[in-house]
Amino acid sequence: MAAAPAASPAPSALEPPRRLQSAAHSQDSVTVYSGEAHSEHDINTEFEREAYGPPPDEKGVDPFEVRFEPGSKEDPHNWSRVQRWYLTALTGILVLNATFASSAPSGYIPQLREHFGMGSEVATLVISLFVGGYCVGPIIWAPLSEQFGRRPIFIGTFIAYVAFQVGAALSPNTGAILVFRFLGGTFASAPLTNSGAVMADLWDPQTRGKALAFFTLAPFAGPSIAPLVAGFMATSGVSWRWIFWVLTLFAGVCLIVLFFTLPETYAPILLVRKAQRMRKETGDERYWAPMEKKKVSIGQRMEEVISRPFKILVREPMLIAITLYMSFIYGCIYLLFEAYPIVFTIGHHMSAGITGLMFLPIFLGACLGVLGYMIIWNPRYEALIPKYAPFPVPPEARLEQALWAGPIFAISFFWFGWTSYPTISYWAPMLAGLAIGFSITWIFLSLFNYIIDAYLFVAASALASSTVVRSLAGAGFPLFATQMYETLNPRWASTLLGCIAVLLAPIPFVLIRYGSTLRLKSKYAPTHPKEKEIMEKMKKEKAEKAGLASDSSSAV
Repeated sequence: MAAAPAASPAPSALEPPRRLQSAAHSQDSVTVYSGEAHSEHDINTEFEREAYGPPPDEKGVDPFEVRFEPGSKEDPHNWSRVQRWYLTALTGILVLNATFASSAPSGYIPQLREHFGMGSEVATLVISLFVGGYCVGPIIWAPLSEQFGRRPIFIGTFIAYVAFQVGAALSPNTGAILVFRFLGGTFASAPLTNSGAVMADLWDPQTRGKALAFFTLAPFAGPSIAPLVAGFMATSGVSWRWIFWVLTLFAGVCLIVLFFTLPETYAPILLVRKAQRMRKETGDERYWAPMEKKKVSIGQRMEEVISRPFKILVREPMLIAITLYMSFIYGCIYLLFEAYPIVFTIGHHMSAGITGLMFLPIFLGACLGVLGYMIIWNPRYEALIPKYAPFPVPPEARLEQALWAGPIFAISFFWFGWTSYPTISYWAPMLAGLAIGFSITWIFLSLFNYIIDAYLFVAASALASSTVVRSLAGAGFPLFATQMYETLNPRWASTLLGCIAVLLAPIPFVLIRYGSTLRLKSKYAPTHPKEKEIMEKMKKEKAEKAGLASDSSSAV
């Protein structure tokens, strides 16, 4: 038996983490800290072991363990920037496809009601059930992608998705179209969870913010463009079935591009393939990859991962608050598909196509939000990286933009509501969409990045539970939107939403103040023991500099 290695002295709390970035480990593994915090119950370390095996300093070096060599092109983080940006764009288009399909039938609701004899609530289910499919998909496709890889799940789900779009186009009755819409949403939801995972596969944390900023446009582009396309198709007299044929063609083209251009990006699966190749080339069966050492059945994986997101959600006050805020905002997006026709089609007597144009400012506002993020907030975050090195920047640094965006989001609904009188120019409520899109982009970018940075190796589970709850809101809000806007009228209905947004806006402020304290008490969000001390030191230095600047100006 080999002798146990000599015990090393305990590291200083401000030493670099014991487990620094290696080519074989996720870019996020740099933030598994040394010191006493989370030493016994570090869930992130446990999950990292599942995928990558124990770190080299915890065991003797096994020459037959397969890893990525430093700088190896087999590691997705080392692929060319052109290829990684292409894959980022591709996965963004897949999300665009899903969100476009969710709202595309909105322009055909009157035709669907007439053709099938639906009531208004049942017709709204054509949109709501598709979004309801997002509640089921994330808890299925995320664990399967970790079992079999990203590529086969993307391709398999899109084959089914295309088939269900064909089914919707050929639906003979109400029941058929509702079932096909729900199943279509379930399979279309694969990009909503796995595209974010591909971002983590490809990019390091410093660059991931930029990639995620462009990626965030996709969820807003779909709901903004789809009503425009469907509205003009309906106005031109094209049958409602054609909107589903358009969705079929869009999904089919994406499937073809996926099949020929999307490689596998999940590092543990790539290491397994490398081990298999080396065993075949050398004839030596001793080569192994970490993922092969822990054989988990699909049933075990599904049971483990389906329960994990909700365990994290109910135990984490931070995640509950963030999910509540994001769910309200997401529900408001889909509520607008019912509110806009009341304000613009009925109030301003616009056609379905012109009403669809009213959604474009939301997308333009989202574009402005991304531009603002790239110009203002991302450089601010990058400037903090060397100040906190060798440790990561605290997640609370991601929340600054939400402090501004929360009030803007609330104001945008007061703006939309109280300019919705038919006697006021339609430009006024239409331009409120700029503020809506702008503020939602900043809030979502801020909170998405916060979840990823705070929860690290359980970020996928944290995002999955948040996505399920958010999708429930997206499916539920349209069901009462029409009654709310007709009963209260657009002014007071929008005021109600604005008041709720005011009540939720302090959440980022509270997290900035108490987030580090909550993470110290969390089992799932690792925090360096001296993080608060470092933050207080930086605040003190900043205050001293401000004081010196004030004294200098007074002297002058």
